[in-house]
Amino acid sequence: MSAGLLRGTDRAAFATAFAGRLRRAGVNAGLTEAGDFVRALAVWTPGETSALYWAARISFVRRHADLAAFDRVFAAVFADAPPLPLTRSAAPPGTRDDVHLPVPADTDATGDGGGLPWATLPAPVAEEEPSDAGVRLPERRPSALAGLADRPFEDLDAAQVELLGDALREAAARWPSRRTRRHAVGPAGRRVALRPTIARARRTAWEPVEVVRERQVRRPRRVVLLCDLSESMRAQAHAYLHLLRAFAVVTDAEVFAFATTLTRLTVALRHTSASAAIAHASAAVTDRFGGTCIATNLRALLASPHGDAVRGAVVLIGSDGWDSDPPAELAAVMARLSRRAHRIVWLNPRAGAPGFAPLVAGMAAALPYCDRLLPAATFRDLLDAAGQLQSVTCTEGRKRFTATPTPRIIA
Repeated sequence: MSAGLLRGTDRAAFATAFAGRLRRAGVNAGLTEAGDFVRALAVWTPGETSALYWAARISFVRRHADLAAFDRVFAAVFADAPPLPLTRSAAPPGTRDDVHLPVPADTDATGDGGGLPWATLPAPVAEEEPSDAGVRLPERRPSALAGLADRPFEDLDAAQVELLGDALREAAARWPSRRTRRHAVGPAGRRVALRPTIARARRTAWEPVEVVRERQVRRPRRVVLLCDLSESMRAQAHAYLHLLRAFAVVTDAEVFAFATTLTRLTVALRHTSASAAIAHASAAVTDRFGGTCIATNLRALLASPHGDAVRGAVVLIGSDGWDSDPPAELAAVMARLSRRAHRIVWLNPRAGAPGFAPLVAGMAAALPYCDRLLPAATFRDLLDAAGQLQSVTCTEGRKRFTATPTPRIIA
């Protein structure tokens, strides 16, 4: 053939189409091999078919078993092909195709215009296809999780709640941490580590040439969760148990449920099966869907052996605030809890309603001692609440609610 074998040819389109034929014939020809072939043609333009054969063979053939299939495809493409580049005199005017060249093939059939693309540019003038529909974009549909995130808990079945419980476990992986009094060697530390610095100075005649720095060690902060399983929280009870299980499985959080009495669910919710864990937890709470004694149960928690777990921890309370105890008792025990805990976050399923105001006596009494009041009526609210644990444990001063007629809701 002539020296201009591939003159005027789109090398990328040629290599892609040739790689596609090789893949259909069973050769492992991917984008890497096609890229090698394009770079080989850019460096050296073959003048004969034999030179093009060896350039393609070195680029595409990686195994000896693919050699026979490669030879068949190459022979089918270049056997009896007209001189390239394809000119207007190569075919009759009525049957000429300026874009594709049909070639014979013994491995796969080609239809009209099914050959390799030799020319770079299409016809100068193309007929415009009549269309009044405009640009058609693919329709995007929400995933199963996104479609359930904003639905109320009472509209979900057990399988849907379990699906969203998996997402809660992923959100609970972002665990808050706290600074300790211990220090460890770290290049980003601000404090000079004296012992390692002096030890390395022995190598340089006691000159501290290399200064070793240390940083404060951070430990996971303890989290204590309390869930209200009374009658007023029946619609949210199943979903809140999944929230408790997410923290119990991912971390070493302490979880409790209460109605008229306090029940520890940490061990029951650590079961590997979500359905079994929820079933064991529901069976352990014998007074569920009954009355509510928030002040009594918080006082029992502080007086129990698990009361030390609250010290320096983030306490999450999931309840609507309905309490049969006097508001003064709830305010007193919340004051004790706030002095012992690091932060207190209250999850209220009714806080996200338009025009919400804490008119319930129990909620109004507990609100001045809460650091944040978050809505928790949907799984999106629970995911946001789980994700805000890191921001809740900031080192700034505590910003409590004030006893105003219309308190602010921090979301």
